[in-house]
Amino acid sequence: MIFEVAMSENVRVISKKLGELLVEREIITQGQLDEALAKQKETRRLLGELLIDMGYATEEEVMVCLTTQYGLPYLPLESYEIDHEAIKGVPPELARKYKFVPIDKIGNVMTIVASDIVDASTKAEIEKLLNCSVQLFITTPTALNKAMEKYY
Repeated sequence: MIFEVAMSENVRVISKKLGELLVEREIITQGQLDEALAKQKETRRLLGELLIDMGYATEEEVMVCLTTQYGLPYLPLESYEIDHEAIKGVPPELARKYKFVPIDKIGNVMTIVASDIVDASTKAEIEKLLNCSVQLFITTPTALNKAMEKYY
């Protein structure tokens, strides 16, 4: 599911909510936030998804605010050149199961990109399976899906 967040001890949460960050950055207005929050109560959908569907924010704007909120780095995957050796080092079934794409490997550190925040136990499992440390970046679900289709 898009914008699902799993907490870990490695994630730093700031006190501002997604809607507050979007208003503060002038991406949406307070009125648009109020409208989306009212709709959220009716539908029980995630706020970020609603704002995108309503045309008030882009997928990238929401993801940048979410990564800010959780203290994780955002990577616009469309403009990043993925190392083919990193791709070869990760079995397709592993990448599909955990919904990530490896983008680089330097020494014993594999850099991966996902569209959901990976919890500590999942990260540890990926590290064990890959036999290396993992550095996580976040991107949009659309960019991740395109990369998954292209490389896997």
